[in-house]
Amino acid sequence: RIYFSDPRYLGHEPIDQPVVGVYRIDTDGTLHRIITDAGKANGVCVSPDQKSLYVVSNDNGGTAIDRLSKGDAKQADKVSIPLRKGFMALQAYDLAADGTAKFRKTLVDYSPFDGPDGLVVDKDGNLYVAVRAENRLGICVYSPEGKELAYIKTEIPTNVGFGRGKDAKLLYITAGSSLYRIRINREGYHLPPRR
Repeated sequence: RIYFSDPRYLGHEPIDQPVVGVYRIDTDGTLHRIITDAGKANGVCVSPDQKSLYVVSNDNGGTAIDRLSKGDAKQADKVSIPLRKGFMALQAYDLAADGTAKFRKTLVDYSPFDGPDGLVVDKDGNLYVAVRAENRLGICVYSPEGKELAYIKTEIPTNVGFGRGKDAKLLYITAGSSLYRIRINREGYHLPPRR
């Protein structure tokens, strides 16, 4: 199965979907919207035991054309209506064997600051979250219960991921306009290949 989100941050075309949600593609190719209550769902990842689905909401308040006057439409940096930030959080959902998800709890609420973007999990179930909070940019490492375990300071981060094989302890970070890597003491988790 593949889990993904489809947030809208900028653009002037009509929005096809009625909500911002989290979706699942099954092995037979069928598509299901499984979460509609996660705010502006962005990054998603599955726990190593396949029983938790983690979702970050990064609602910057923007969906696009509805915020721009006609004259501003060609210059997106000139916004006629200020952004109102929404829900900024790391959330945990119980993931059933059939692929459905049920809200468990908000692990971290970043409000009123900018929230999380991408995330990844290690083999022990710890979460590595790219946090864009103005007061503390970087990668925050959390236990599966949401307790902060570590922090890696970066420029404005967008995503994070682990290497594979001999590089399974390399954490790759996109931040600012660069790609970084750092060796850590934990091995990243990757879904096992389908057999």
